[in-house]
Amino acid sequence: MEKIPMTAEGYSKLESEIRRLKSQERPAVIQAISEARAHGDLSENAEYHAAKERQSLVEGQILDLEDKYTRAQVIDVSKLNGSTVKFGATVTVVDEDTDEEKVYQIVGDVEADLAAGKISLSSPISRALIGKEEGDSIEVAAPGGARAYEILKVEYK
Repeated sequence: MEKIPMTAEGYSKLESEIRRLKSQERPAVIQAISEARAHGDLSENAEYHAAKERQSLVEGQILDLEDKYTRAQVIDVSKLNGSTVKFGATVTVVDEDTDEEKVYQIVGDVEADLAAGKISLSSPISRALIGKEEGDSIEVAAPGGARAYEILKVEYK
């Protein structure tokens, strides 16, 4: 069984989502199925079929998240340090063409969220950053063409 690296924050969010699905979504679906059953003939009851489909989706989500939860390898980023980029690092880079600064934290695939500045360990930019240090330049093959970045700062927080 392959371990899934993730930060303590990502692990906590995963745990919260499982708890929410089990304590809110699952009971709501069960209630919807009960109400739909009360309407009579199940073979032509669209509400019943929709509720059963929703139940299947929720149960699938729970199973998927629980699998990831049990295979999680939690890495405490606050105990890491150094000037080399590795999992958990918060990296400030500057685009060498546009001079636009960006801040990324390298996290596990499960917790990646580009809008929040969290990029997956398996993303092209993360793979280019791993092992580099402040002052190094990297080139990343992006859908819009190659992009060049310079690493300004590496932090572990």
